[in-house]
Amino acid sequence: MPRYSFIVLERLDSFQSPDDLHKKLIDLSEAGYEGVEFSLTEPSGIDLDQLQSWTGDLGLEVPSFLTGEAYNDGLCLSSPLASIRRQTVERLIRYVDVADRFGAILVIGLLQGLRSDEPDPEIANERIAECLRQVGDVAEAKGVDCVMEPVNHLQVGFNNSVDEVLQLIEKVGSGAIRPMVDTVHMNIEESSQTSPIVRCGAQLRHVHLCESNGARFGSGHVDFSAVLQALSEIDYTHFASVKVYRNLAWKEAVDSSLRYLKNL
Repeated sequence: MPRYSFIVLERLDSFQSPDDLHKKLIDLSEAGYEGVEFSLTEPSGIDLDQLQSWTGDLGLEVPSFLTGEAYNDGLCLSSPLASIRRQTVERLIRYVDVADRFGAILVIGLLQGLRSDEPDPEIANERIAECLRQVGDVAEAKGVDCVMEPVNHLQVGFNNSVDEVLQLIEKVGSGAIRPMVDTVHMNIEESSQTSPIVRCGAQLRHVHLCESNGARFGSGHVDFSAVLQALSEIDYTHFASVKVYRNLAWKEAVDSSLRYLKNL
């Protein structure tokens, strides 16, 4: 079964004080989470030595880092501009170094771009794959995995389903590029919440657990029991990160989500 982490959705540079972040980490540790997932930015917005010290002292691992904020900096893997694609690869390679430091993986989703970046998905995927090969070479040498997140078509232009992500990974041909699943996106893109997990099988490297409405677990129609059963069937033992982005205060989201999952 998975180990549970919680996604801190705020940018690390958005906290008024480092102590505010530290308090959130204490909440996660006291609630019983084993890890915490952050969104990377450049600059990071926090002293990484301090972050490593805090998480270590609290017994929290950092299993994963999100990379999508880089898209808001103008970076994009499918951009028609070679200079933008080069800068995106360079940014991801620097993120690989951060992930290596924490023993974490990188989550890549939004950085693939939108149809407004490149209307033709075939051309886009050629560019995305070429960029990922370059990142994958560096990541594989360092033992860092990069997971491709199938994000729904309302938020990302390409590779919205698990099958599309698996095809992209095969095209890239790097052992460092692996698939992940996110229940809120599967709810939109997939006919089943469990068969994509089974199709990934041993390749599956990361999971995001999120209710269909982004709110309190149990208030939507994700069948978390079935999802966890599917993960058990493929002997999944990596982290599953909890994501709540609507209608709940921080502490209630932290406490109620883990309580819900452990009571299944």
